[in-house]
Amino acid sequence: MTNNLLSIKLLDWFTINKRKLPWRENRNFYKTWLSEVMLQQTQVKTVIPYFNNWIKKFPDYKSVAYATEDDILKAWEGLGYYSRARNFKKSCELLEKNKININKITFLEFLKFPGVGNYTASAVFSIIHNQVYPVIDGNVKRVTSRILRLKKNPDSCMVQIREYLNTKICQKEPGKFNEAIMELGATICKPQIPNCLECPINKDCNGYKLNDFMIYPIKKEKKNKPHYNVSAGVIWDDNYIIISKRKSSGMLGGLWEFPGGKIEKKETPEQCLKREVKEEININIKINKFLGKIKHEYSHFSITLNAFECTYISGKIKAIECSEVRKIKLNDLSKYPFPKANHKIFKFLKTN
Repeated sequence: MTNNLLSIKLLDWFTINKRKLPWRENRNFYKTWLSEVMLQQTQVKTVIPYFNNWIKKFPDYKSVAYATEDDILKAWEGLGYYSRARNFKKSCELLEKNKININKITFLEFLKFPGVGNYTASAVFSIIHNQVYPVIDGNVKRVTSRILRLKKNPDSCMVQIREYLNTKICQKEPGKFNEAIMELGATICKPQIPNCLECPINKDCNGYKLNDFMIYPIKKEKKNKPHYNVSAGVIWDDNYIIISKRKSSGMLGGLWEFPGGKIEKKETPEQCLKREVKEEININIKINKFLGKIKHEYSHFSITLNAFECTYISGKIKAIECSEVRKIKLNDLSKYPFPKANHKIFKFLKTN
C-alpha cells in the first residue's frame, strides 16, 4: 500500500488541476502520437497553436502520408527540430503503404518506426492502450531527481529513475500517472521557482524534506556553442528569386533557403557567397548590395548571417550540394518552409 500512496495523491491532484489541452480532447492514437512528437524539447504553450493548425490540415495519418514534404515542413515551420516532422511523415507513409491498422500495432512494432523512441512509445501506449510503461521526459527527470536527491545528472541515472517509476506507476491508470507526473514538473516542480507547498507529494520528496531541492537535478557541464559566420544571397534572375532546398540528412533538412554558406578563414563575406553559390548550384553571380547582418541562435550553435542582394550572371543551374533548386516569384516566398534566420531576410526584402 505504501508504494501506491504517492500514485494516489498524484492522481487526485491531477484530476482537479490538469490543464485543458487540445490533444486531451477526443483522444486517439494519431493525435496522442503527434502531440508527444511536437512536445519533445518544446514548451506546451508553443505547441498548442501548431497542434491545432496541424490537425486542421492533416486530420489523420493518411493525410500526412499523402502530403508533400514541403507541405509538412511548412506546417512545422518555426517549431524547430525538423527531423521530427520528417520522421513522423515517414512513419505515416509506412502505415499507409503497408496497410497497417494503427490501433493494432504493438509496442515493439511501434518502436521500429522512424523517430519513435522509448519515451514516445511509452507515452502513447500508456495513454491510449493503458499499458504500464513509465515515461521519462525532462519534467519527470527533474521531479525524480528532487525526490531521490540524485547525485548525478539524471541522464546518468536512467536505470535508477526507471526502477523508481516502476514501483510508483499506477497499474490501473498508467497513462494518467504519466501525464500527472509530467504535469507536476511543468506546473509545480519547475526548474527555477518550484511551488513546493502546493506539491501533492512533497512529503515523499527528500529534497523538500532536507530543503536542498534547488540543487537538483545536477546539471551537466555546459559546452560552448560553436559560432559560424555565414553569407547568403537573394539572387534575382529577371523577376524570379533563386532558392535551394537543403538535403534531408543534414541540419534543417528539407527546408528551403537563400543560397550561401560558411565563411572560411581569410575570406570576405562577398568572396564566400560567390564561392558557395558556385559550389552549391553551379552559377556565377554579381553582388549588388549588402542587405544587412542577422544574428540567430539555434539549439546547438549560433550564426551571424551576412545577407546580400545579387543578380544571376551565368552558368547552368544544378543542385550540387543541395537537393533541389527553384526559381520563384517574390510573392511566393511564403509558400515555402524556410529556417528562422532566412525569415529575417524577408524583412530586408520588404524594406527594399
